[in-house]
Amino acid sequence: MILSRRVFFAGAASLSLSACMGGGIRATTPRPTQTMRPQPNPDFDAWVNAYAGRARSAGIAPQVVERALSGAGFLPDVIARDRRQTEFTRTLEDYLAIAASDERITAGRAALARHGGTLRAIEGRYGVPTEVLTAIWGLESRYGTEKGDIPAISALATLAFDGRRGEFFESQLTAALRILERGDTSYTNLRGSWAGAMGHTQFIPTTYQAYAVDFTGNGRRDIWADDPTDALASAANYLSRMGWQTGVPWGQEVRLPDGFNTGLAGRGSTRSDWAGLGVRAVSGSLTGAPASLILPDGPRGPAFLVTRNFGVILRYNNSELYGLGIGHLSDRLRGGGPIQGNFQPDANGLRLGDRKELQERLTRAGFDTQGADGVIGPNSQAAIRAYQSARGLPVTGQPSRTLLERLRRGA
Repeated sequence: MILSRRVFFAGAASLSLSACMGGGIRATTPRPTQTMRPQPNPDFDAWVNAYAGRARSAGIAPQVVERALSGAGFLPDVIARDRRQTEFTRTLEDYLAIAASDERITAGRAALARHGGTLRAIEGRYGVPTEVLTAIWGLESRYGTEKGDIPAISALATLAFDGRRGEFFESQLTAALRILERGDTSYTNLRGSWAGAMGHTQFIPTTYQAYAVDFTGNGRRDIWADDPTDALASAANYLSRMGWQTGVPWGQEVRLPDGFNTGLAGRGSTRSDWAGLGVRAVSGSLTGAPASLILPDGPRGPAFLVTRNFGVILRYNNSELYGLGIGHLSDRLRGGGPIQGNFQPDANGLRLGDRKELQERLTRAGFDTQGADGVIGPNSQAAIRAYQSARGLPVTGQPSRTLLERLRRGA
C-alpha cells in the first residue's frame, strides 16, 4: 500500500510496545531533567496494597515487594503525558531532519569513535552493524544523555493504577520487581521515561527480562550505567533474536523511472527484480536482497527499497518513520549523504524550511515562538494567535502560506 498521507503521529501511541516506549525520537536540543512530584492519592495507595499481594503470589520475595512499593508514589504528570502523547504530528521531512540532524550525526560519530572497539565486538557476536546500533542509541536516548530520570516503579504503578492499559503496565511493574530481585540494578537506579522505558536503549521491563545480556561479564545486565556496553549488546541481542540477517542492509533510497507503476509499492510486496523495472539506487548499487518499495511521502516524495532487516527494526518500534530514521541516521554515520528525493509540503502547503522561516519572522516581529525548529507546537501556535489578534485577522493559531507571505511583506 502506498503511504500517501504526509503527516505522521510522532507520539508513543503510534509505537510498538515490544522493546521501547520512550517515543524514539527526541527533541533537537537536550531537555531538562524530568522531575515529577508524587501527589497524595488514597485510591492509589489502596491499589498498591492490593498489588503487593499479587506480586508476592507471583513469587517475588516479600522483602523486594515491600522495599520497592514502600517508595512508590502517584505521579499525575505521568498520566497527563500518557493522555497527550499524540499531540504533535510531523512530516517525513520533519522527522528525518530531527533524527539525522547535524548535531545528532556529529555526536553519533564521536560515540562511534569513543566506543568503536566495544561496538565491533558486539557486532562480531550478534551480526548487527555498529552504525545501526549507534543510531538506535542516538534516537532512543541521545547517546545516553537522555535516559530518563523518573522512578520506574512509581511510573509503572501509576499507569497500572490508571487502568487505561492496566494489565500491560502491571505486567511491566512485575517485571521491574524481578529486575530488582535479581540484583541487576539498585532501587535508586531503576529510572527511565514516563512510560517505564529504561537505560541507553530504552527497554521496557519485559523486554529487558527476555533480551538483556551481561556483555561485560560482571554478573549484572546493567543498561543504566554510564558504560553503555550492556545496553548496546542487549539491543543487538534483541535485533538478532528478531531475525536480523548479517550482511544485508536495512534498505536504501532509490529513484523510480518515469511512469513507474506505484501500485507495486508496499511492504506486503517483496521482490528481487527492481533493477529490471528501472529502479536505480541514489548512491552505489541496488541491493541484491529481496526488498519492498515504500513511498512514505507519497508517489512524488523520496522512495526507498527496504529489506527484511527494516522489518526487524520495526520490531523495536513499530513505526515506518522510526525505521527510516534509524536507517538514514546509520547511513549518515557511515558517511552517506542526505536524502535526495523531493519532500512534499504538509497539509498547509509548507515545507520544513518554510515553517522555520515563519517561526523566525514571527519572533522578529515580536511574537516569540521559543525557537525555530520547523515543528508547529503550542508555543508557535500561541505566537500565531497573538500575531493574528494584533493584526485583526481571524485567530486560528495555524500556519499557512498566506501567513508566511504576509510576514515576508512585514505586514
